[in-house]
Amino acid sequence: MKRRLALGLGAIALIAVVAALNAGHRSATDGVAATPRRATAAARATIQDRDAALSRAFERHERDVVVEGEGIVSRVLADDREGSRHQRFILRLSSGQTVLVAHNIDIAGRIASLEKGDTVAFRGEYVWNAAGGVVHWTHGDPAGRHPAGWIKHHGETYR
Repeated sequence: MKRRLALGLGAIALIAVVAALNAGHRSATDGVAATPRRATAAARATIQDRDAALSRAFERHERDVVVEGEGIVSRVLADDREGSRHQRFILRLSSGQTVLVAHNIDIAGRIASLEKGDTVAFRGEYVWNAAGGVVHWTHGDPAGRHPAGWIKHHGETYR
């Protein structure tokens, strides 16, 4: 069960950071467009549907829910090096909600050249927290017992 999301002191501090970012989530989005400029109406509707599912998961305090979505990187954080190593970043969804993505780089590759303002699509497992939630399991399961996730960034898929 150590692979389950464990909150250490660093994670608790991170929750405070995400909460601060999420506090005004219905207002401006740090000057970054919430959806790609070239997104079609159908693509925007799909993104909004996925955002609505994430919003419901947040409102219902759900955990262990497989979700898909897309957002803009609002902050790139230092890697979590306790236990399995995770590349961490905060995404702002088009709804304004923020989520922390914890991408296991011991199983999947590091997301190359990830920067603030980049668009990232994801599939993973959502776990509620007061700051907006965490998405992890953004990779395949080597044992084949868990739904596979992924990250898409600049045309590359990280599994």
